Amino acid sequence: MKTRGAVELGLTIPLQRHLHIKALPYSQEPDCRFCWDLHIIPLRGRPSLLAVHCHTRYTFVLYDLNRLEWERLPDVFLDGLRLSLSVAGFPAEETKKLCGSELPLFTRTHGRREVAFLNRAWEDVMVAELALDESSQSQPLLDQLVNAKLSRCAGIEGLDTAARRLTEMLSQI
Repeated sequence: MKTRGAVELGLTIPLQRHLHIKALPYSQEPDCRFCWDLHIIPLRGRPSLLAVHCHTRYTFVLYDLNRLEWERLPDVFLDGLRLSLSVAGFPAEETKKLCGSELPLFTRTHGRREVAFLNRAWEDVMVAELALDESSQSQPLLDQLVNAKLSRCAGIEGLDTAARRLTEMLSQI
């Protein structure tokens, strides 16, 4: 199995401001299978991370990140991704492919369509906020609800979900 080098993390303007980042380069990755867009969202008044995979729209949330966690965002993102995928039933080998072998690189977000979907995911998180577990940073139930809702909105029929599309994508890498 060949692992990917660095994954790209597209940061929204509000997240760039929160991290005190003045300017970011545009994406250099021609394959959006290795790109995520990240946004800071308030959940019950706490700064939280919303991450959406640019290719499959798989989404996960990390609740109530503190200042030090925001400063270590690439590591925190990877830890959150690993945990989210593990809870969703992904094998370790597939998770390793998606995480890459280097720390993620920050870029601007990956396009208007991706940002529109990120905004949609945020709306769906807010609607499903009752599933928020304030005792945990990872939010498996909230993630599951949001991914199922996003799949229905995208017109995907049957049992197909963002997680399933992510599995299919990883099998092609």
